[in-house]
Amino acid sequence: MLKIGLTGGIGSGKSTVAKLLREAGYPVVDADQVARDNMEPGSPVLAEVAEAFGADIVRDDGSLDRAELARRAFSDEERTRTLNAITHPAIRAESNRRFAELETQGAAAAVYDMPLLVELGLDEEMDLTIVVDVHPDERVRRLVSSRGLDEQDARNRISRQISDAERRAKADVVIDNNGSLEELKQQVNEVVSRIGKML
Repeated sequence: MLKIGLTGGIGSGKSTVAKLLREAGYPVVDADQVARDNMEPGSPVLAEVAEAFGADIVRDDGSLDRAELARRAFSDEERTRTLNAITHPAIRAESNRRFAELETQGAAAAVYDMPLLVELGLDEEMDLTIVVDVHPDERVRRLVSSRGLDEQDARNRISRQISDAERRAKADVVIDNNGSLEELKQQVNEVVSRIGKML
């Protein structure tokens, strides 16, 4: 089974590309969804996070108070590393399990929608790495208009990620998403055609 890595900075439109690839018939393992699933009430990952960051990050109904965890975990680099040391291996293990399941079901190729693909070196494990690229100012505009972030928060989040140049350097395919949805769809169609030739 071919593994297709899909990544891009916050606000790049990576989720839209993932949706188009799913519509083209390729199942998607979404790392963000895996991360949410791993923090379901009663999960061992949630228990470990609560032990590290305080039992009160778990609400009375057993669910995670995400905003409070973010406030504590991203207050300094050491705390961020602590959270990553708990969550990243769990995300990787569950993602691998989902890929194995898709392979068992006969999928010829599957997409790994992973924001930190390059940062974690996971691009090395992919048969094809796609980077969705958008100018930082356009990403800020989209984050402010569609996600309701204020401009400074959007810029801070972008600055905490690796540079676009570092991401592009690891790409087999760069999708330029500065244009219209139609232009984006055309580029995704070209990627689908390339994947088809690899199978």
